[in-house]
Amino acid sequence: MQRHTHNGKVIVALSGGVDSAVAALRLCNAGREVEALHMTNWEDDDGYCTAAQDLQDARLVANELGIPLHVANFSAAYRQRVFAGFLADYQAGFTPNPDVLCNREIKFGVFLDHALRLGASRIATGHYARLASTPPTRLLRGRDASKDQSYFLHAVGHHALSQAEFPLGELHKTEVRRLATEAGLPVHRKRDSTGICFVGERPFRDFLGRYLKGAPGAIETPAGVVLGEHEGLMFYTLGQRQGLRLGGQRGYPDAPWYVAAKRSDDNVLVAVQDREHPLLWSDQLVAGDPHWVAQEPSGLASGRTLLCTAKTRYRQPDADCRVSALPDGRLRVDFVSSQWAVTPGQYVVFYSGDECLGGARIQQVHALRETPRAAAASA
Repeated sequence: MQRHTHNGKVIVALSGGVDSAVAALRLCNAGREVEALHMTNWEDDDGYCTAAQDLQDARLVANELGIPLHVANFSAAYRQRVFAGFLADYQAGFTPNPDVLCNREIKFGVFLDHALRLGASRIATGHYARLASTPPTRLLRGRDASKDQSYFLHAVGHHALSQAEFPLGELHKTEVRRLATEAGLPVHRKRDSTGICFVGERPFRDFLGRYLKGAPGAIETPAGVVLGEHEGLMFYTLGQRQGLRLGGQRGYPDAPWYVAAKRSDDNVLVAVQDREHPLLWSDQLVAGDPHWVAQEPSGLASGRTLLCTAKTRYRQPDADCRVSALPDGRLRVDFVSSQWAVTPGQYVVFYSGDECLGGARIQQVHALRETPRAAAASA
């Protein structure tokens, strides 16, 4: 673990999972003054919420490590700062990514503030990411490329990051499991949590339907041929191939159908069969509300182009691109190679080598006019 010369108390966000438990373990082994804070951000007794079990597991870990455990309920802040926007995005036809806001507003927002009130000088989390402490603090990818979480941290400001530590940043997940097992931590076999940030795993369509009313409409081909009916545009995302119920269409081959577009003006879901269909590929996007982790790249505001790599979704390989600032403050991103299923509402996140520069929310996507294969052949 990277050695820190900071004095004073560090409070670990102890979720009840193996990652945060090993983060606390490493800090304790480094001789730091460690306390833990477990936060509850979602209260819904519907059989899917794991808050009670997570709190019990956090207590077991804190007892094993011999560190004090604080408990706080941030449910109201989560609903106001994260979940309300999540619902508004779906209602507007976007596909949001709540994990980004959750990190900015909760883990490095209200959690950080609460930890400082408890006397902490710094906080620590189980994120797979690294920090470069030379002012201003810079965000780096985690060493484990398969677990790197810098994509979800790009909206956190350098001031908050300067008060944070990521004890797992240099580790691979296999090492984390090994350390947890060797230390006898009670969560060493607990599986990783997935699903919506703090809401967890659950039947998504049923869950979303509790808050928003879907408006059924037609599923059509790009030529306007009606194939079936959708349950509401909010329940689908670009590139989706499950849950369309379009099998056995007369006159069409027995091949998967993909969501290629969502037309909110006439409530139509457009579906195609070819994964290489140009509607599923784009070489340009426009993104709004850009946020730069440390500082805006030099020259971007003066009209020059930023050459970097970008991801338009988590776990996606880096793609070479050119970023330009538009007069209205938004960003135009041109990709060297076309990208598949770029989705409005998600984030485009920029990198220079291992450094995460920042990101912006995707608003508009420019679809190709011909398949990537045909475009490459004519180039």
